[in-house]
Amino acid sequence: MGSTQARIAIDAMGGDHAPAEIIAGALRAQEELGVKVLLVGDPAEIRAAVKHHANASLLEIVAAEGTIEMGEEPLSALRRKPNASINVAMDLVKQKRADAVVSAGHSGAVMAAALLRLGRLRGIDRPAIGAVLPTMIAGKPVIILDVGANVDCRPKFLEQFALMGTVYSQYVLGINSPKVGLLNIGEEPSKGNELALRTHQLLQENPQIPFVGNAEGRDVLSGNFDVIVCDGFVGNVLLKFAEAVGEVALQILREELPQGVRGKIGTSVLKPNLRRIKQRMDHAEHGGGLLLGVDGVCIISHGSSQAPTIFNAVRLAREAIDNHVLDRIQSCYQKGGKQSAVSGQPDG
Repeated sequence: MGSTQARIAIDAMGGDHAPAEIIAGALRAQEELGVKVLLVGDPAEIRAAVKHHANASLLEIVAAEGTIEMGEEPLSALRRKPNASINVAMDLVKQKRADAVVSAGHSGAVMAAALLRLGRLRGIDRPAIGAVLPTMIAGKPVIILDVGANVDCRPKFLEQFALMGTVYSQYVLGINSPKVGLLNIGEEPSKGNELALRTHQLLQENPQIPFVGNAEGRDVLSGNFDVIVCDGFVGNVLLKFAEAVGEVALQILREELPQGVRGKIGTSVLKPNLRRIKQRMDHAEHGGGLLLGVDGVCIISHGSSQAPTIFNAVRLAREAIDNHVLDRIQSCYQKGGKQSAVSGQPDG
């Protein structure tokens, strides 16, 4: 944690379990992570949800009117509801009253509000959602981007995603020399559609990006890559499939391990191990995705988020703030010479 307390604006009204679960996660984050939480939403509903919490008086409530519903078209709804909770939360960051936004609401509305209220970082054409997933190597996650912000992409967008992913991998995930891969149907440079072929060439020619080649689907969670780049259509399918596989694996463990007397005894002995397995595989442990490329730290959580997910989303936001991710991405696009995303020093 840095010397200044991070201030996190949380959209208390966004998500399937709002506001109760959102607030529970926010309270835990404020207590355990040392952040200042600003709950944005209907004051009456928020107060009703926090009245039984011991530390409710420490929370700051910022009034908002309504929320963007899942069935609404994001842009028109945001303009029609200027005081909706996600708009107010974004304005807090724009006004420097908060350092980050966390929302489990309508993901399209969150992205649109971030672009309208915060704008893009200089040099970035399209923001990307980066999702951090576990790999086969313990303690070695992979960031995949884009996982939903851009269904259709140009090669230069993917090049920018690779650069932003490299910065995040190095400074937040602590990987000194990240390995960047382009998701494709084969390892060979000649494989793939036109987008993959042109992007491969761009990544190979960019000295700021530690590109090591194409990554096939089986490589994504292998631990051999630290950053995986793809368009938002493919990335979103990949993310949801990975989450489903994790849920299936956890369910199989719950059902099969306690079978029989030996299983029941073994399960009780293995409880600490099973807890660690859950932490590595459960998507709730990862909090959501960081919207990289907008001029503010923004975490988009699952619509089904409950308290543990919101807690971890706040943790993600704090890590991005403490590690100056936005400044480091912006520095890669400074005028007057390119800066190496890996070394942090100007290229010779």
